[in-house]
Amino acid sequence: MGQAENKRAREYGELHAAFRMMEALAKGTGTLAEPAKRKRTIDKPRQEVSALLRDTSEYILLAREKGGDHAKAAEQLYAEIAKLIAPEPMYAKNPNPEEKAAFEQGYQDQLTDYRGRWGGLASL
Repeated sequence: MGQAENKRAREYGELHAAFRMMEALAKGTGTLAEPAKRKRTIDKPRQEVSALLRDTSEYILLAREKGGDHAKAAEQLYAEIAKLIAPEPMYAKNPNPEEKAAFEQGYQDQLTDYRGRWGGLASL
């Protein structure tokens, strides 16, 4: 098991948390926490990220239309999402338990960061 695979899995978890936060800024709550959806992100990251990017286009519009702090947070988060997508092909394979754990840790750590920064604007 290489550290690179765990690092990628962690980054996918962080990316998924960013998508969830954007949804929460737009709708007031984030619903991407179901384990099945998180699992799909790591099992088929490119396919799932493409779908989540389509949803995020609508979410950023909704969050920006709210104005004020919602609009500012959405602007910052949209830039972060772009940075969280590594400039390399996304792997597609069945993750091993270490990769799943790294994904989950990245997801939880990123949500903790977002709750600290924007928790008052949305429910996660």
